[in-house]
Amino acid sequence: MGSNMQEPVVRSLLENDLYKFTMWQALLHSHPGAQAEYAFFCRNSTVYPLAELKPAVDAELDRLCSLTFAPDELDYLRSLRFIKSDFVDFLSVFRFQRRFIETRVDGEQLRVVARGPLVHVTAFEIFVLYIVNELYFRRLPVDPSVMAAARGRLAAKVAFVKSESAALVSSDEPFIFFDFGLRRRYSGVWHEEVVRTLAEELPGHFRGTSNVLFAKNFGLTPIGTMAHEYLQAYQAFGFRLRDFQKAALEGWVQEYRGDLGIALTDVVSMDAFLADFDLYFAKLFDGLRHDSGDPVEWAEKALAHYQKLHIDPMTKRLVFSDGLNLPRAIDLYKRFRGRVPTAYGIGTDLSNDTPHKALNVVMKIMSCNGQPVAKLSDSPGKTLCDDQTFLAYLRQVFKHQAGAA
Repeated sequence: MGSNMQEPVVRSLLENDLYKFTMWQALLHSHPGAQAEYAFFCRNSTVYPLAELKPAVDAELDRLCSLTFAPDELDYLRSLRFIKSDFVDFLSVFRFQRRFIETRVDGEQLRVVARGPLVHVTAFEIFVLYIVNELYFRRLPVDPSVMAAARGRLAAKVAFVKSESAALVSSDEPFIFFDFGLRRRYSGVWHEEVVRTLAEELPGHFRGTSNVLFAKNFGLTPIGTMAHEYLQAYQAFGFRLRDFQKAALEGWVQEYRGDLGIALTDVVSMDAFLADFDLYFAKLFDGLRHDSGDPVEWAEKALAHYQKLHIDPMTKRLVFSDGLNLPRAIDLYKRFRGRVPTAYGIGTDLSNDTPHKALNVVMKIMSCNGQPVAKLSDSPGKTLCDDQTFLAYLRQVFKHQAGAA
């Protein structure tokens, strides 16, 4: 067991992904009265049952609900031009409420459910994920060989990028990547070492992090716009179901007026997204983010769509963020260089590449305003919904057959 066994996992309320803050602000302004339910899932096998973590998770959640934002953290958020003053004022008095989140044991599984006002429970997600992750790995054998191996793998990544560097800066659009590893990291201490190392060793390529606390502390660009939950919530906001994506995108445009212009495409498949992503949205948004399905096929569809709309793809950006590592990201960069600017969000392979097998944990929105919500992923196994009737209806509305639950 490690020496950090008793240290709290959550160090700051600012240690959350940027897109949590940006979605939080948008939903607070547009749908402050919405109610929602989020549920935690682990998609892969574990060395020991996660149910054993329940007491420790409960203790961490108790502590999370005692934290508030520090003045310097609020000042940092206020310095971001897309964060509005009234939202920072809201955060200055915000505190998580323990009554909105519960844990239970279901056989060997750990269940965590957050239920209550959407603008309250949405912010639990990332904390729950990295609390479970760190507590899980703290109970696995910790010896010098684990961190030696992790550091060796990180050094190999840095060396690989440096060895490719001549091919990665030869165009007007250099290879750039970001840290998206907060939710599934090995530990906070290791994640910090990874980000610091990348910032020092690869400043020309490593351009930012989704971790807002690290962005503040290391002077990096905070990265993120929207996640699936933002668009899914619009399935329950009273719009015709067929129009929920357009309503969500329009809500984003009205909130951010040109900032944060990368749209997520795979809530009901890329094809269904592009059917809604007309000339109006294609001109207003700066680009698109890939998070499921074949990345090359996805990118070719995006390029064809821009060309059909007579938009030069070189004025847009495609962001890849689905299970990437650096070799795969660089392959994609080389493939699309000169056709469209790209960027790469890399998560688990940066923050949790150790001899221990990483957890595949998620915490997803399951319902909003008493109605089921769902995504129809372009990757089998990523669809999560308890209501098969609603899934069937969603598929029928969007004539979508993939993404079986």
